[in-house]
Amino acid sequence: MTEPAGGGSRDRRIEDPSNLYLIHPTARALLPGALRLGVSANFVSMAGLACGAVAALCYVNWNDPRFALLGLVFSIAWLVMDGLDGMVARATGTSSAFGRFMDGLCDHGVFALLYLGLAASIGTPGAWALALIAAAAHAVQSSLYEGERARFHRRVKGEALAAVPRPTGNALVRLYDSVAGSVDRLAMPFERRLGASPDPVATGRLYGELAAPVMRFQYLLTANMRVAAIFLACLVGNPRLAWWYEIIPLSLVAAIGLIRHRAVERSFVAQGTSSSILLSSEQGHP
Repeated sequence: MTEPAGGGSRDRRIEDPSNLYLIHPTARALLPGALRLGVSANFVSMAGLACGAVAALCYVNWNDPRFALLGLVFSIAWLVMDGLDGMVARATGTSSAFGRFMDGLCDHGVFALLYLGLAASIGTPGAWALALIAAAAHAVQSSLYEGERARFHRRVKGEALAAVPRPTGNALVRLYDSVAGSVDRLAMPFERRLGASPDPVATGRLYGELAAPVMRFQYLLTANMRVAAIFLACLVGNPRLAWWYEIIPLSLVAAIGLIRHRAVERSFVAQGTSSSILLSSEQGHP
């Protein structure tokens, strides 16, 4: 079994390879400099948004491969900033609900800019409609995916929810947290089982083994995969492919991922299943 990354909040089992070997190492290399300069996590988020805006401007000229490549480069720079803001927040102890909202807002904002920039370059009503639908689909999919990731990372440490959290903060923060946590009510039977376990850490470890493949299935919902899809769609001369990819295949991935994750939870909640699986697991892992 691959253990979670030491000292970090991310579990390597559910990280896509581009994060593991490119985006996160680059962000970690920039972290000491960011801390020396005293920049805040929110400042890093806004810097990422600026990189995304430049990428969107480049993609306006997507039919020139040089501009498409520049769009990809600035999109990758945004992904690095998107990873760095969380590292700065954790290193400075400034993580907050508003910071999560800012991170999510910049994420959704970058893709909205990218899609709208492409729509402006095409200029037809159909392109504008597709871009807006794709941006809305992305916002919902991404929020749900981040909620699933947060659940996974908490549970593998044996930490159960005592009750469905009530979103706090301003209206926009509450809206963002409401979408990200909208599955919590469905997931409460598992949370109660985890909380009642005689060894929540061991139960969480077993849950992680069973749920990790489900989370890996949702790699396609990462921003990295969408960035690659936009670049490839422009490279083959049809940006609409990126929007359709967002609207149909990724919506299916999100739905299937949610269903499969709830199935893992039900396997623990079912009478006797949790204890029997845990016993066999402990016998096979001295």
